Amino acid sequence: MPANSLICIIDDDESMRKSLAFRLRAAGFRVETYGSALAFLDAPPHIGEGCVVTDIRMPQMDGMELLRRIKSCGRNLQVVVMTGHGDVSLAVEAMKLGASDFIEKPFDDETLLTMIRAALNNAEASSQRDGKALEIVELIRSLTAREREVFDGLVVGQSNKDIGRNLDISPRTVEIYRANLMKKMRANSLSELVRIAIKAGLS
Repeated sequence: MPANSLICIIDDDESMRKSLAFRLRAAGFRVETYGSALAFLDAPPHIGEGCVVTDIRMPQMDGMELLRRIKSCGRNLQVVVMTGHGDVSLAVEAMKLGASDFIEKPFDDETLLTMIRAALNNAEASSQRDGKALEIVELIRSLTAREREVFDGLVVGQSNKDIGRNLDISPRTVEIYRANLMKKMRANSLSELVRIAIKAGLS
């Protein structure tokens, strides 16, 4: 991870910006904060290989459009998207647009720091863990029919409750299948599972 890396926080909630800035500076990062995606895009393009931590729901321009703008201008930035409860489907779309990872609010400091460090390292270890296309196919083939159904629901952003309703099983049963398939797919988080699905062309 580059020393003294710059992290840009984008959130229309001032208290959230200040809180995140304090935590990240305490962890040794340089930090800049922006109250909107437009303010970030209007700032001088002085960021090299930095990381953006952005809320997904903001006025004027949301996190999805910000991702599109970053992608279109070719800036070499890693992006971690912060989502609210029930926004997992948006987070999946964000990863398709190039987001490095997503984290659901509320979250703990260490989880966010781990995501940022992985993003700054370009997630090399995660790429190796996800495996190549053929290895992913084999992992998916190891799933039972029901695990595959739960997998398909998860990677499009459905909640355990929604998956259970669609499959006519309880949310608790979905949790069991989810735990089993996460282990088989060697994924430690939902975002890793989504990355695997995208890599395999399944999402």
